Amino acid sequence: MPAKVVEHAPAKVNLALHVTGRRDDGYHLLDTLVVFTEVGDTVSVAAAEQDSFTIQGPFAGLLDDEADNLVLRARDLLRSKHGDLPPVAISLEKNLPVASGIGGGSSDAAATLRALMRLWGIELSADTLAAAALRLGADLPMCLYARTLVARGIGEEIEPVEGIPPLHMVLANPGVAVPTPAIFRALASRENPPLPTLPGPQALSAWLTDTRNDLEVPAQTLAPEIGEVLSALTANGAALARMSGSGATCFGLFASRDEAKVAASAIAVLHPSWYVTATRTIERARADAT
Repeated sequence: MPAKVVEHAPAKVNLALHVTGRRDDGYHLLDTLVVFTEVGDTVSVAAAEQDSFTIQGPFAGLLDDEADNLVLRARDLLRSKHGDLPPVAISLEKNLPVASGIGGGSSDAAATLRALMRLWGIELSADTLAAAALRLGADLPMCLYARTLVARGIGEEIEPVEGIPPLHMVLANPGVAVPTPAIFRALASRENPPLPTLPGPQALSAWLTDTRNDLEVPAQTLAPEIGEVLSALTANGAALARMSGSGATCFGLFASRDEAKVAASAIAVLHPSWYVTATRTIERARADAT
């Protein structure tokens, strides 16, 4: 058993998100193309004499008083499945904005599950773990896979996607809270067409222009600042600017890492209070053990 396990909790970006219906229990049905990025949070777990949980990083202050953190719920979920597991020290480096549409909390919980399974020597199939983790949130299954995928249903139907090349992007968040339930209530239509058939890698840009994020318009009615972010990304050369998830984080796609870095720097100068970073999509989340 390793003494310490470190897991990357990458940001989740919805390149396209179509709302296709609503179940009788009120959960909305989605069809979404998801990628994960180099930027993200970091979860570290280590054997300890007693349980502990610490948070650091630029957005740690927003979680200090959150007793029911998803990281701790993930730990307790594994214990509920496997009985008396030993104490563990968990550390979360919180680099991503909180509740911002890029899966921060869900990705943290997923990274915690992956790390603790390695630390404690637990073996579960990806499907079994995803089904159990769904109780923590609809984003958990896709964040457990942490690779390019299409998610359907409420997020639990996962289809890995191959062949999409790395994408250079800028993530920008204006620092406003956007309540997800209110966005779904503001939807003009809940019965929309699903994503079109995925294209070959060379046709991705054209395909994306034929898709959308159905939550973007209602989100802007609640937080007009999202429109400012989209305009800033477009004005600085983004080939496509779109909101991710339920917002308020938006992404802009760029032709190269250098172009993304130049755009991020320019936007950060004009909007110093925003979260702005250049990044690139990844094949899958990285892990480390010592």
